[in-house]
Amino acid sequence: MDWTRLDELRAEVGSEALGEVLALFLEETDDMALRLAGGGNRATLGDDLHFMKGAALNLGFDKLADACRAAETVLRADGPEAVDISTILDSYSVAKAELHAREPALSGAA
Repeated sequence: MDWTRLDELRAEVGSEALGEVLALFLEETDDMALRLAGGGNRATLGDDLHFMKGAALNLGFDKLADACRAAETVLRADGPEAVDISTILDSYSVAKAELHAREPALSGAA
C-alpha cells in the first residue's frame, strides 16, 4: 500500500469524504472481484482489469495495480485463458485487509 497516496487523497477531499470514497471503491471493486472470481466475461476481461488497475492506483493499492498491469500484458500476449485471476484476487484481498486495518471507520463497509 502506498499510504502517502491515501493521505494525499484525505487532504484533498477531507476525512469524511474519504470514507465515502473508500466505501464506494470497496463496493465497486468487491463487485468486480466477485465477477472475476466467477470466471468473469472473457470478452470484457481487458476492460475489467483496466478498471481494477485504475481504481487501485487512485487509492495507492500498488501491488494490486501491478498484478492487474501484469495480467493485461498476459492477456494481450496470450489471451484470456492465460490470465491468472487468483493473483489479482489475492492482491485485492491483502490490500483490502490492510485498508480495513488502517481505516477503522470502514469496519461496517464491505
